[in-house]
Amino acid sequence: MKVDTVVLAAPRGFCAGVEKAIKALDWMTRVFEPPIYCYHEIVHNRFVVEHFRSLGVVFVNDVADVPQGFPVMLSAHGSPPQVIEAALKGGGTVVDAVCPLVTKVHHELKVRAKKGYTVLYVGHEGHEEAVGTMAVAPKSVHLIESTGDIDSLARKKNGPFALLSQTTLSFDEWKHLRDYAEDRIPDIWMPNRSDLCFATTNRQAALRAIATHADAVIVIGSANSSNTVALTETAKAVGCPRVLRVNSAAELPNDLEGTVAVTAGASAPESLVNEVLEFLDPENGVTVKSVTVEDEYFPPPPELREILKSLSALIELMLYTSRVSTFDAQADREFTAAQVLSATER
Repeated sequence: MKVDTVVLAAPRGFCAGVEKAIKALDWMTRVFEPPIYCYHEIVHNRFVVEHFRSLGVVFVNDVADVPQGFPVMLSAHGSPPQVIEAALKGGGTVVDAVCPLVTKVHHELKVRAKKGYTVLYVGHEGHEEAVGTMAVAPKSVHLIESTGDIDSLARKKNGPFALLSQTTLSFDEWKHLRDYAEDRIPDIWMPNRSDLCFATTNRQAALRAIATHADAVIVIGSANSSNTVALTETAKAVGCPRVLRVNSAAELPNDLEGTVAVTAGASAPESLVNEVLEFLDPENGVTVKSVTVEDEYFPPPPELREILKSLSALIELMLYTSRVSTFDAQADREFTAAQVLSATER
């Protein structure tokens, strides 16, 4: 293997929503005795999930599997209303780590449904985000995966119509269906801003900028990560001759050569990127290509903030201090999910 140069996409890896979710679950493992339960994988990355399993987190696909009174976290992808209700009835502490961008889509769907719209939801059948979103207004929303789905609904249903989307889609597949829906149903309502996650869009733009000049593209992330799969589709769409999705450097072949572009899905840790760079060992080093700088920050879930404030107040009382407890957003912003995943930081 003789790799000449590695071009590293920026932004890549963890987005603000993933940062929030990982740090929130880490707090749960510090505050509560194991086991702590999590409805679905906290994010779609094998390395992250195994890290939390080692700390006593049990991932379940049904909140009925959570024993009465035990703490449970709901994943970043968003949960159906009935799941949230069932979790609350379980009697334990419930912390919802849903990404705020997914919450925005839930709100848009709820509002449009109340106004009598037939909602076309562009997404992937069975994906946890799509399942959670569509459960918000199941009688009003219809999953759209092809132009044929749009045609079918336009024939069967009367307006008004609205179009919403799963946040982690590939820009190309979303734009194709959005444009078709707009042509087929000219008065269809759409949000002022795309539902696509800004981080997903940024990572695709960064990869698009380097993939056309690469002999191969490596996308780091798990197969069940929608935004990771979208990155592989982006690289193929711009014509890169060889596109590889890997969980880690251990899955890389030994015949890579020339210029290799590297990126990571929004739920993939930077430590995995570093391992890949070390494996490739490019003769002419690594060049970083940046298309934008992200500085978005999502604070911990409100339920968790209340728990932390209460604990802080209790500690202060035990120490006989009079300081008023406040949530330190700056400290939380500076403490990263990468540190959470580093054993030396715990």
